[in-house]
Amino acid sequence: MTAAERPARKFPLALGRLGVSEASSCARKSGADAHTPRAVLRPQRHAAEAHADVSRIARPVGLGLDSADVRRRMVERLRADGVSDARVLAAFAAVPRHAFVDAALATQAYEDTSLPIGHGQTISKPSVVARMMMRLFEGADARAANDLGAVLEIGTGCGYQAALLSHAARRVISVERMKPLHDKARELLAPLRTTKLRLVFGDGMLGHAPGAPYDSIIAAAVGSEIPAPWLEQLAVGGRIVAPVLRGAGAQVLVVVDRTEQGYVHSVDGAVKFVPLKSGLAR
Repeated sequence: MTAAERPARKFPLALGRLGVSEASSCARKSGADAHTPRAVLRPQRHAAEAHADVSRIARPVGLGLDSADVRRRMVERLRADGVSDARVLAAFAAVPRHAFVDAALATQAYEDTSLPIGHGQTISKPSVVARMMMRLFEGADARAANDLGAVLEIGTGCGYQAALLSHAARRVISVERMKPLHDKARELLAPLRTTKLRLVFGDGMLGHAPGAPYDSIIAAAVGSEIPAPWLEQLAVGGRIVAPVLRGAGAQVLVVVDRTEQGYVHSVDGAVKFVPLKSGLAR
């Protein structure tokens, strides 16, 4: 049976729309090419375009990418590069990265490289995601609880990082401002069948107040500063790990810890992310 002939999966994750509705909904496909003019992104085209979008992500057959050994080799490379947290490595061993990229790029899925996921966005390098998760685990709340607690992810993208976080947290709320990507992630994450993960279509710069406070906040896009709503929604003892612009276009990873006395900022090396934007994009 081909992917087109299979019945559509019912999406088990709790979904919501930021500031409008927290109601659950069944999987609904929608999308458009990143280069399509805004004027032609009419609702009647969304279903057909998203169906084609998701079809391109069908898991390849015969490439051996479903083998746990493929992921294990990626994990060993991460370990050799200094990723020492067993919880982070276990998450990478469990989640098939090739299932979150287009079929044409699947053979590159386990290389340490970022890959395009459409709509002008990318899936981050495994080493960068692992590094950010490690920094979250070093926060006070995560050390005490031995997990990432309640996590807010800014920028769902294709859903790969959200899947990793769901293996390391008690609950994850992931916010995506681009409707086509939100719908794509919903489709790709459906096989997880987890109640830990909730996807929200909304403006990530506003965070997600209904789920606050958060023990961990992680961002997959770079802004000029850490938005005030993220700071407000961070629990005392919690930690933010996010890229921030510094100087002439340079980007650094910033770590923010919230204590009883206030916020403590530190910098943790150079990174490269897509820009953080406000508002919704349909």
